[in-house]
This record gives sequence, C-alpha cells and structure tokens, in this order.
Amino acid sequence: MPTPLKKPLVIVTRKLPEVVETRMRELFDARLNIDDRPMRQADLAEAVRTAHVLVPTVTDRIDRALIAQAGPELKLIANFGNGVDNIDLDTARERGIIVTNTPGVLTEDTADMTMALILAVPRRLAEGAALLKDPRNAWVGWSPTWMLGHRIFGKRLGIIGMGRIGQAVARRAKAFGLQIHYHNRRRVPEAVEHELEATYWESLDQMLARMDIVSVNCPHTPATYHLLSARRLKLLKPTAYVVNTARGEVIDENELARLVEAGQITGAGLDVFEHEPAINPKLLASDRVVVLPHMGSATVEGRIDMGEKVIINIKTFADGHKPPDRVLATMF
Repeated sequence: MPTPLKKPLVIVTRKLPEVVETRMRELFDARLNIDDRPMRQADLAEAVRTAHVLVPTVTDRIDRALIAQAGPELKLIANFGNGVDNIDLDTARERGIIVTNTPGVLTEDTADMTMALILAVPRRLAEGAALLKDPRNAWVGWSPTWMLGHRIFGKRLGIIGMGRIGQAVARRAKAFGLQIHYHNRRRVPEAVEHELEATYWESLDQMLARMDIVSVNCPHTPATYHLLSARRLKLLKPTAYVVNTARGEVIDENELARLVEAGQITGAGLDVFEHEPAINPKLLASDRVVVLPHMGSATVEGRIDMGEKVIINIKTFADGHKPPDRVLATMF
C-alpha cells in the first residue's frame, strides 16, 4: 500500500484545462506548464528526479533511459491520456513506479471523429470545402457529374479492435446502414454481436480482403506495430478506404501513401500519424486523403473528464490507496 503523502509534488508536462489546473493547485504542490511548450528530454529528466508524481501526455517519451534517472520520490506516473504506448511499463514496474491512465472518458468523442472520417472520405467533404475556399477556383454551380463520391449505406465496415471505441463506432455506423465486421484479439460476447449485427473474423487477412472501409481502433502495442503492414494493405480492394483514429504506428504509413498515390487504395482518413508531428508528404498532397491534427478526442468535455481522472488517481495514491486506473503491462 502506498505511503500517504500530505501534498505531493506533481509536475505536469503540458497545459491542461484551467479548471483542472486550478483543482490540482488546490490539492497538490503542482508545477504547471503555463506556456504549453513541449518539455525536452532534459526537462523531463529533471522532473522525474524531483517529483513525487509526473503527469505526462501521450506526446512525452517516458522510456527506459528516462525512468532510469528517476529519483526515489517518484512513485506515480499519472498519464493524461488513454494510451500508454509512450511509457515503458516494464521499466516502471521494475522501479516500483505505478502508472495510471484515463480510460473510458474519450470513447464517444473518438467514435464521433471516426464516424466523421468514414463520412468525409467517400463523400469528398474536405476536398469540396477546400475547392470553395480556394480563390483560384470559381464554382459555377451544381453539376450532375461534379464532385461525385461514393455512398456508404450498405457498404462493409471492418473494425480492427472491438473494445469500447470500436463498439461505439459500430453503433454509429450501423445507424448509417453499414454492415459491421470486426477483428479482435478475443471475440466479443454474443449479446454484443447480436446488438451490432456484427460478423467476427478470426483472420484479419480474410476480413481486409472483403471490406469497403477499414477503421483502426486498436491500441499501439508491440503486437500491433504495423499491424496493417505493406503485405496486408495490398490485400485491400482498390475501392477501399482506410480510417485511423487510434495510433499512427499501427499502419505502415509509407506504404499506405504509396498505394493511395498509385490508386490501389481509393482514399484514407487519418487523425494520427506514424511519426507525429511529421506526416508523409504524399498523404498531405493527396486530394483523396483527409488529414486531421490528432484531434479525435479534442472536446472541452473530454479534456476536463481526463483531468478529473488524473486528479482522482493522484489523490487516491496520495491517500495511501491503489489508484483506480492503474495500468499493468499485461493489459496491453
């Protein structure tokens, strides 16, 4: 059981919603990042040497080398984010450092953005909006053959990762008339399959070859790195679309860009990228790719909910109890 701490030193790596920061100042000895500049590795190293609690975000690399520099006071890494692929969980465990995350609060926001991309890419929404705003293009009015996209009603959607977000995407997509298919490490309960009218594929390869739209909704782990590899991307029909609101590392981004450019995949909708903030120039240049700046969970409500979870995890830890959102390496 953690030893109670009256007012732990909490170092926060990025600017958080004001209401969250205010509450942190009330409860803890909180050092905030007021100007929101990403912390360098040297700054992070200084933070782990002095803090009782580090509050990083998904863009902070908390790797083995950094954790090795942690001082004896650091006992909790309270990640401001659901994914923890930015943290070396094994090294944290070896050093006796607890890791927590903020699960469950971003499900609906991320599913909304996924559905938005599922609609936007086949219907060419971003392309149409950009044409109207470009002064070089003079729109002359409606035409029967101009800006034709593709209907999504009746199409097959293959969801990779049928956890909370995948199921929320499936519920939205079903309402739009899409046929739901999925691949997951484990088959979901029969009741969920029945509700969603979902078809399970044990073989990801077989599912990919039959889908019209593929949505990536699984976490990034060593097992899912380049899960959509060059070989698997080539299994997709040339009329297929790829949507990713999970993690960029799940897809071989260079191969995706090449296949879209070659017309072997019709288009893509991407909110995350393999080497963020860098993006493959071919993806940026393509009219058939909708790119967003990792904003799938970017709602005021979602960010506040995340902050409240971080605070609860820290307060529970400071009171000498196990935090409710403790992450174990075996969970990912």
